[in-house]
Amino acid sequence: MDWKTLLAYITGSVDQELLLRNEYLATENRILRDQIKGRLRLSDGERKALAEIGQKLGKQALREVAHIVKPETILAWHRKLVAQKCNGSQQRKAPGRPPID
Repeated sequence: MDWKTLLAYITGSVDQELLLRNEYLATENRILRDQIKGRLRLSDGERKALAEIGQKLGKQALREVAHIVKPETILAWHRKLVAQKCNGSQQRKAPGRPPID
């Protein structure tokens, strides 16, 4: 068996396993969502984790996957995180005359 055939076989089996894992997690999430009543409260760390992964997935994939929060909300969280990270407040100096000894 040449290496190309072997590589194709391994890649196919890994892809199949990932699809099965995703299907299991989606089913598990659906069951848990049905048991939760009311609004789900997320911590800042949970929002950050969802925002980072959601940005990598993109809006189309989020529409299929995200069910506890709208895809637009997840992407808005990411924009807010980037804005906080790049606001430059640590490099700003106080206004006015610099202090003297």
